[in-house]
Amino acid sequence: MPEDTVPEVLDGVWRTLTGEAPGPVELTGAEDVLPGPYRVAAAATASVAAATLAAGEMLKLREIEPGVVTADTRHAAAAFASEGLSRVEGASPEPVWAPLSGNYRTADGWVRLHCNYPRHEAAVCWGLGVPGSREAVTKAVAGRGAREVEHAVVSAGGAAAQLRSPEDWAAHPQGSAVASLPLVDLAPIGEAPKRTLFYSDRPLGGIRILELTHVLAGPVAGRVLAAHGADVLHIGAAHLPRVETLVRDTGQGKRSAFVALDTEGGRARLKKLISRADVLVQSFRPGALSRIGFGPSELAELRPGLVIADLSAYGWEGPWARRRGFDSLVQMSNGMAFGPDPSPLPVQALDHGTGWLAAAAVMTALRRQVTDGGTWRVRLSLAGTGRWLDSLGRKEPAAVAADFTDLLEETDSGYGRLTRVRMAGGLPGAEPHWDFGTRLPGVDKPTWTP
Repeated sequence: MPEDTVPEVLDGVWRTLTGEAPGPVELTGAEDVLPGPYRVAAAATASVAAATLAAGEMLKLREIEPGVVTADTRHAAAAFASEGLSRVEGASPEPVWAPLSGNYRTADGWVRLHCNYPRHEAAVCWGLGVPGSREAVTKAVAGRGAREVEHAVVSAGGAAAQLRSPEDWAAHPQGSAVASLPLVDLAPIGEAPKRTLFYSDRPLGGIRILELTHVLAGPVAGRVLAAHGADVLHIGAAHLPRVETLVRDTGQGKRSAFVALDTEGGRARLKKLISRADVLVQSFRPGALSRIGFGPSELAELRPGLVIADLSAYGWEGPWARRRGFDSLVQMSNGMAFGPDPSPLPVQALDHGTGWLAAAAVMTALRRQVTDGGTWRVRLSLAGTGRWLDSLGRKEPAAVAADFTDLLEETDSGYGRLTRVRMAGGLPGAEPHWDFGTRLPGVDKPTWTP
């Protein structure tokens, strides 16, 4: 069967989100801008276009004509590669991966260990019974089966993934569970009156978004929403480690505050923030917020009319629903990296795709809240995005990666002069942009602006 064109890919995504045909949209550019056989550029273009179309629908509610939405494939690809293109004072970004993170050859295949956070590195050492050196881990892994290593690390509270074939993933209980789930799950979970939008000339002007996320997919969603005018407040914790390269890249247009959710006072502060928020975007491991009193039912009661976006690694059904996971691990588990040696995607496409699609889903839920009322929940997963990308078929690998230099811009930030990828997606009625550059973590008060 012939592959879907990019407009057809977008049409499928938009109908999944809204049940409608997309409005006027112009898609430009060829798919040969990223290496590898997967149609990452097509997925990027459709994701950017879907989010921009959703912003246009919010503009219509404000009686502003959005115009013809545009999405360029090369610009979308650059947006998906943004963390690798960002610079501070012209210097190259620090390595994203910690020394022990990476792919390891086992007695019968490959396994990937995620050690970017101290607790995950400690879990690898504990689970394998080795000191924290690359040599010790390599030796321990080489004498064991991949599944045994995966199980030992995950059981110790860490993050690991065996390299599986696509066929093995399809037969796996979690692969089967992911196949049964939609790309985006969007549904009302409680009653609430219709939302009234206050005057603004931007799609999300006056909308308060509380972001409880880390790493990449959730922060990308918040970055997109900020570019369309939302007041995005990212909540972190002073004691938790961060990957600064990712924080600098995804913090555009957001305020940043610290709240210690492991304290009674911190949970009280979070409750107060949620009671005045319009959207909560969270990427805690499934069940983590419920354990401290912020499950979906509690949130719906605390803030009727809230839009809740839950992002996870492996989906919300199946035996791995609560498993820790990251883009690089999901690619190993679901067969996208399968080969004699692991072959990852050219960019963290599952993270970025999930982030852009989450932003589109949040704006779609906000539109439904304005027209129908209700409290809404949105759910996406990296594994679900991977399944969608895999379904798009394959392309001829590009001979040379594209040059994205002309898509970069400079701005002031808390880190210094920052080079970043310009916001992708064109919306003539209110072109997306960030009001300020990335702020240093925790510099803002955990309160809403008037």
